[in-house]
Amino acid sequence: MNQAIDDFIEYIINARKYSLHTADAYRTDIEDFCRFYGKFSGSDLQINDCARIDTIAFRSWLADRQKRGLAFKSTARALSSLRAFYKFLAKYKNIKNDAIGLISSPKIPKKLSKALDISDVADMRGAISSIDDTEPWIAARDWALVTLLFGCGLRISEALSLTNADIAGKPKTLRIVGKGSKERVVPVLPAVYNAIEKYIAIRPFGNATTDELFRSIRGLPMSARMAEKVIEKLRYYLQLPDYVTPHALRHTFATALLADGADLRSLQELLGHSSLSTTQLYTKVNTAEIMNIYEHCHPRANEEN
Repeated sequence: MNQAIDDFIEYIINARKYSLHTADAYRTDIEDFCRFYGKFSGSDLQINDCARIDTIAFRSWLADRQKRGLAFKSTARALSSLRAFYKFLAKYKNIKNDAIGLISSPKIPKKLSKALDISDVADMRGAISSIDDTEPWIAARDWALVTLLFGCGLRISEALSLTNADIAGKPKTLRIVGKGSKERVVPVLPAVYNAIEKYIAIRPFGNATTDELFRSIRGLPMSARMAEKVIEKLRYYLQLPDYVTPHALRHTFATALLADGADLRSLQELLGHSSLSTTQLYTKVNTAEIMNIYEHCHPRANEEN
């Protein structure tokens, strides 16, 4: 069984170009299932057993993770890792199991968006350099993307739609076309342009005026999934919570402005929300913090009516 796992990890690193940190997370998830199945069945899991495992075993594993107090998102990711492993077994080891396809991912409770600590955003720069140490231009691209999302509060789709023409001449503002083709103007900090310029200076392709700004390692326009993987790698490397996503960087932008005194109407315009109620929901975490401070500090907060 260990050899099959090793082969899978080698495959996702070499063929799928996953980072070592992401590959380690896949290995951890798969080995977690193997350990559970050994206890569940009374014997160590062998490669030939993989084709015979039924839905009861898979669901029991998910239930066991819940008993251990593991987060729903963590378990959803673990199931995704196991599914990927089974796809590999079917394609390269001729071991098929339809039962894994019948298992639904745990329903993840909807939560308010959470902001990162500013120090976590700063730590991402060093992490990117470590993760992408063999491809300096990829490291520069990833930091430029993180800086843009955090510095301008863009949605990932908005950031990836930018072209070289949009940022030519370092304009003080960017005209962003968001959801529903709604346009808004977003100020751009010098630090954002500094990161973008360093990336462009060493980028090996995508230099035509109409080309998308962010490119994949093969020179194609960067996809949303690629951008999500960038943040996933950083999350694993820095051991950040599951809520750290590209959208969390946008939320961090919003909460930082709110904390520094930005009013909700201005924030609504910067974020491109069609209604103020959406912006209010976005900043509810801050509101909760304000109420907590009020309840503990205001001299009359605990007085009865």
